[in-house]
Amino acid sequence: MEYKEHYSVLKNECIFQFREVQKFQSENEQMELLFADLTFGAGGHSFAILEEIENSKVYATDQDPEAIENGTKQIEARQLQSKIDLLHINFEEFAHKMSTNLSFEGLDGILIDLGVSSHHFDKPDRGFSYRFDAPLDMRMNPNSGDPSAADLLRDLSEEELIKVFQDYGEEKLSTRIAEKICEQRKTAPIKTTGELENLIFHCYPKKWRHGKTNPSTRVCQALRIAVNRELDVLTRALCELPPLLRPGGRLCIISFHSLEDRLVKHYFRRIARKEIELTGEYKVLTKKPILPSAKELEENNRSRSAKLRVLQRLS
Repeated sequence: MEYKEHYSVLKNECIFQFREVQKFQSENEQMELLFADLTFGAGGHSFAILEEIENSKVYATDQDPEAIENGTKQIEARQLQSKIDLLHINFEEFAHKMSTNLSFEGLDGILIDLGVSSHHFDKPDRGFSYRFDAPLDMRMNPNSGDPSAADLLRDLSEEELIKVFQDYGEEKLSTRIAEKICEQRKTAPIKTTGELENLIFHCYPKKWRHGKTNPSTRVCQALRIAVNRELDVLTRALCELPPLLRPGGRLCIISFHSLEDRLVKHYFRRIARKEIELTGEYKVLTKKPILPSAKELEENNRSRSAKLRVLQRLS
């Protein structure tokens, strides 16, 4: 299945960061600029890097087999096989992958877009959205063999469910919802997004059920994070990716909710202060996160919660 037209969030802002690296590297006579787009998705950021930055090459990764299939077709159609190396891996594996590449000398820029692709929300059978009644999956790689969201709802204890909903969704009614899930699964397990949404809807007081935010939003976010180990993967990447940068290189991370943004902010600060021992010295370039422009927000409402933070390896 081909992806619908995709809006690459904060694309211009990321390209600006990488152009600054280009200026630095041109002074050092670097002929080829190497970048990594570790959340390839529909390829918007990768293609923009190649279009906007002369003499560039991109290492791209994605764990979603549909993204890999679609991306391979796009790369071939654009005749960019020599310019994009697309790998079917989770980005937590990227540092190890590069360590086995004997010709690898470092990257000039790394980009991670932590947002869930519109493709995932808009494709019912992936089970990411409560807008469709579909199997409750939520795995970025449905072929991984890892537990799905339905598996977690079936197997986790009530205490574990409460912790997931509180820690990853900041859901105020975590205890009530977990109790209802455990009560419900004694009769029949919750297998679809529609069943979960209906259960959560009736856990909420009537006056809260029809607000701006769907009552299921926070629990669905929490389940998606737990299923894909998103914060664990991000933590590992934050410790392993900075040393892959060449001097002057920049690590750009786009986050979409407070849990991710706090984690990125915290680790960037600790790395710059040398509280985490990594090869090289680093500087945080974003005291405050870079936000989407008014023009982007007008064009793409899903950009509204995006935040970009940037870490630079010093020369």
